[in-house]
Amino acid sequence: MYKYPKTIDNLIQCYKKLPTIGEKTAIRLALASLDLDSEVIEVFSNSLLDCKSKIKRCVRCNNLTEDDLCDICKDETRTKNILCVVDDPKSIVQFERSGAFSGFYYVLNGLISSDNNYDPEALKIENLISLIDDNDVCEVIIAVKPSIEGETTALYISKLLENKNVLVSRIALGIPLGADMDYVDSLTLELALENRKEINNN
Repeated sequence: MYKYPKTIDNLIQCYKKLPTIGEKTAIRLALASLDLDSEVIEVFSNSLLDCKSKIKRCVRCNNLTEDDLCDICKDETRTKNILCVVDDPKSIVQFERSGAFSGFYYVLNGLISSDNNYDPEALKIENLISLIDDNDVCEVIIAVKPSIEGETTALYISKLLENKNVLVSRIALGIPLGADMDYVDSLTLELALENRKEINNN
């Protein structure tokens, strides 16, 4: 059976290591890479190396950064006593694009789950508690994925903060605007019912 030359096959296998990239997509990407200019390939390879060598976790919030503190934690204009807890750095980018939140963040980098051995210690939740205590945080907004693991993590954090003078809130969950009810899964529908709001007729 015919195979691609070893160099191309190695590149295909590398692309397949990326999330959501299957065999066919990896082949397309590898063959497309052959058509790129040498300068582009050099920028591509240097960027990969730089990501591995320069990117680290913010010592305060666990976000991705090139310095000890990320740009958000360095920003003295942000609201200091409100903290939004997310499960990965991608969520921070989404919140910042919306412009709807001006406080600080904490990245759990995962959710409590028995399936993948992610427990509270693995998530470094004790660092979150220290951050809350050291910065007089008055509200913690939990904004993790709407899943069983997300609900477990949210409940765990809220229990830890029960005896502290901190308001714990959860972002509203439910059916997105414009969604077709035929495509709404049961968990989303359940959360939408639980988070229903009263409509006043007055």
